[in-house]
Amino acid sequence: MRPRSPYPPSIAALAVALLIHRSRRRRRAEYRHLVSRADPVGDVRTHSPMGTAALGLAALLGGGYLMSRELRRGPAESSSTVEESIELEVPVSTAYNQWTQFEDFPKFMATVEAVNQIDTTHLHWRAIVGGKIKEWDAEITEQIPDERIAWRSTSGVRNSGVVTFHKITDSRTRVMLRMDYDPQNLVEKVADAGGAVKLTTKGNLKRFKKLLETRGQETGAWRGTITQH
Repeated sequence: MRPRSPYPPSIAALAVALLIHRSRRRRRAEYRHLVSRADPVGDVRTHSPMGTAALGLAALLGGGYLMSRELRRGPAESSSTVEESIELEVPVSTAYNQWTQFEDFPKFMATVEAVNQIDTTHLHWRAIVGGKIKEWDAEITEQIPDERIAWRSTSGVRNSGVVTFHKITDSRTRVMLRMDYDPQNLVEKVADAGGAVKLTTKGNLKRFKKLLETRGQETGAWRGTITQH
């Protein structure tokens, strides 16, 4: 016969539940720590050997809890959204003008290797996604000077979004970014569930702020208007 526990069943069950809860919290904390090392706010990019290895290890550590949660999601729930904002000590026109310089994005976007502007509304991207190099095409669907820039992908990695610019004072601006994307494989889904995309987006905005405030002016500008299509 199996020996009886010296504790009442209710207490034993509570103890087991507490141990499972602590284990999950520890795994999530380890995952966030590794991701933060993989994408710091400084100049180290997430596609460095250490960053890529850390992201892979983070995916394993996230295993049981995060993967099971992602696998239970249906097709309608596959899309994810990230929203971040930051305030810059520059005029709204300066912040907007700099964002129109798409080929400068690798200077502050940690996982972006290159952005080639094909024409006024079309871009070709090359970036590290889920630890792998991926390329895709995108089009600008709306662009209003000093107000907003919206885009959507037309091939490859599926994503879309909008960045808006809000005047606080003559010398202070709030930049708000919203992006919708579809994690494709298990590594991307685990990274998404652990907040890796949100962390990267926040770091990108901080680097944009540092780049612009250090220079004090934009590297270029395009003031044309594109209507929604």
